[in-house]
Amino acid sequence: MSSFEADPEVGPPWPTELLEGAPVALGGPRGFAVTRTLPNRQRRMVGAWCFLDAYGPHDLAGNQGMRVGPHPHTGLQTVTWLVAGEVLHRDSLGNTAEIRPGQLNLMTAGRGISHAEETPASHSAVLQGVQLWVALPHADRDMPPAFTHHDDLPVVADGGLSATVLMGAFAGAVSPARTHTPLVGAELTLAAGTSAQLPLQPAWEYALLVLDGAAEMDGTNLKPGPLLYVGSGRTSVRVSCGPATRLLLLGGEPFEERLVMWWNFVARDHDEIVQMRADWASGTPRFGEVRGYDGPPLPAPPMPITRLVPRGRVR
Repeated sequence: MSSFEADPEVGPPWPTELLEGAPVALGGPRGFAVTRTLPNRQRRMVGAWCFLDAYGPHDLAGNQGMRVGPHPHTGLQTVTWLVAGEVLHRDSLGNTAEIRPGQLNLMTAGRGISHAEETPASHSAVLQGVQLWVALPHADRDMPPAFTHHDDLPVVADGGLSATVLMGAFAGAVSPARTHTPLVGAELTLAAGTSAQLPLQPAWEYALLVLDGAAEMDGTNLKPGPLLYVGSGRTSVRVSCGPATRLLLLGGEPFEERLVMWWNFVARDHDEIVQMRADWASGTPRFGEVRGYDGPPLPAPPMPITRLVPRGRVR
């Protein structure tokens, strides 16, 4: 048994939601396959986390792996985390960074940036990871764009549980990555047969995603694919596993601003999205230019025939 708490919470069963993922092909029907669990039919966000794609493990023998051409972002941070393999990032600020497991790529779009991601020419046989977005609050959503690569993230361990803190703070360890709302993102590694008590902040909401292996929480069996929404009001939660397991813990203060999310943009109303799309299509300086990627930029899809409506974190 492992526990970061001296006095683990004991209480009645707590409500949870199992959010099934939707298959998505990045770059079109023959594109790179991912499973998207945020935004979900029932729940759009967990804290400020507003987007979650999980992919792999993909066997890269005989194929080019990930290849996502230059595309724009606004109003969010992109968080890239790998379980296996490598991804090469290029952006319109001139940054080039190859990420590997245990490292973090954090891109803050602010008022506008563009980037491309691809499997490098020299790469491992398998690619697996997650791509996440964090919505920026109103006060920071038009900030200048930025990119940071972190290869020395804090790790805390207790018995059979080890936690790498990507964003925010967990069990006393604080990530160097810059956040704009109170949140946490951590990869949890459980040795075979581990039962672990995870400390939570009762005012926050949380969710768990299995990356490898299988786990059990509150009588729910977890496997790779669905996202388990844990909710709020708890000071801790117990997770156990049979085989060695790797999970992603996401959490944060509930994000109360209403958002419009369309394509790669996070905005506050329909007209902002229209302007963002027009700026990308016309090649204005807003999103800059990604250099070094061997391929064209991604075109924006057509706007929907009805106006986009700002929505809260729960559908």
